Amino acid sequence: MSRRWTARLALAAGVAAVVVLVVFAGLGSLVLMGVGWAGLVLTAAGGWWLLTHTGWVRALAGILVIAAPLGVLVVYASAGLLWVVLVSVGLWALAVSAGRAALVDDSAPIMAERLVRPAEHPFLIMNPRSGGGKVGKFRLAERARAKGAEVVVLDPAERQDVAELARRAVRDGADLLGVAGGDGTQALVAGVAAEHDIPFMVIGAGTRNHFAMDLGLDREDPSTGLEALDDAVELRIDLGYLSGGEATGGEPTGAEVAGGEAAGGEAVDRSVERVFINNASFGVYAEVVQSPAYRDDKARTILEMLPDLLTHQSGAVLSVRAGSLTVEGPQAVLVSNNPYARGDSAGLGRRQRLDSGELGVLCVGVGNAAEATELLLRGGQGRGLTAATAREVVVEADAPVIPVGVDGEALTLPTPVRCRLAPGALRVRVPRHRPGVPHVAPPMDWRRVRSLALTMGRVAAGHGTG
Repeated sequence: MSRRWTARLALAAGVAAVVVLVVFAGLGSLVLMGVGWAGLVLTAAGGWWLLTHTGWVRALAGILVIAAPLGVLVVYASAGLLWVVLVSVGLWALAVSAGRAALVDDSAPIMAERLVRPAEHPFLIMNPRSGGGKVGKFRLAERARAKGAEVVVLDPAERQDVAELARRAVRDGADLLGVAGGDGTQALVAGVAAEHDIPFMVIGAGTRNHFAMDLGLDREDPSTGLEALDDAVELRIDLGYLSGGEATGGEPTGAEVAGGEAAGGEAVDRSVERVFINNASFGVYAEVVQSPAYRDDKARTILEMLPDLLTHQSGAVLSVRAGSLTVEGPQAVLVSNNPYARGDSAGLGRRQRLDSGELGVLCVGVGNAAEATELLLRGGQGRGLTAATAREVVVEADAPVIPVGVDGEALTLPTPVRCRLAPGALRVRVPRHRPGVPHVAPPMDWRRVRSLALTMGRVAAGHGTG
């Protein structure tokens, strides 16, 4: 279906949703809408109180979160209009879905790529524990060796410095570095590849494989990534770097990065730069994952720590500078290697490009139930969320050191923490034939949908008469 007709479907479904409600509920439709909005407000407020309180207040908030939507359904059912509401909501959901789909620009620019010859001495590092054992399940090591690659499979019983393994391979003549593992391991080796300006290869054998997804790779079958050894194209993408503490000399390089996933978990980095291929997080999430109890009981640890963290009773108070923008006291900060698509219905999961030359910055600062409700009702937009882009971001705090989550790894860095972007720093080899990065629909904009549906129709009509 063309974008024009998709936009028309959105308008038709939106009108139908209102018509169904008005025709079958009459004046009661206003009451139904009011009850529905009240239920959403109470649910959002209850959720905020649930996260920011303990004891009897949390218990009552939990009851409210459950009772509010159930109460709304009871009101609708007692009025004999539950089916009307469900049909109207279904039509509205169709309208929004079709509208967002119509706004996707299929001609959006993609990352530039160039054909390259196969590497002569590829070197791959594989983590057998990543992704629940995908290296063994898909026989990645055997398949890579059959294609002429040198493969090192990490020993789960030993701590190994994957960055040093990669540097040693370069000294021995490797002209391509690759990783089958999680994003944390990939970031460490990517830093070495960027330092020596040799190609880097990704095999999505981790659990989530965000980086592989944004490169357009097949996450269901990581063995397809090995096709980059034979039939590849090369992309030039950006890399993020962060360092803690005041600068004490020349600018550090990726060669000085140490610690991380392969080095045994939490690390304290001082006056060195750490590469991130996805993002660096500060605030609530970073504080929670640092807790020793988090690994054993995630849900309980989160519920115990959130009240104090969200109300600034514990944890560092942050200040973020992103270009000319300053955000004081956010509870959570995410700095990403290129901005995430705001319209991704799956959450912060996709970046349309990795070569925009800018960091993405998201700051969440919610001070009360009203702001939490606004953030929910406005679909992630409101006073509690600040989004920006910048080439450099500085995170300061009222503490000498702060926890940081870097591509899923827990670190502790001295403040201030500086994040910068190195445009085009990494050469990435990917298979010439791959699924590609899906287009993410932008946030719903009814004015644009209406204009698209009507204007394109007029243009088509004009061409037909010419």
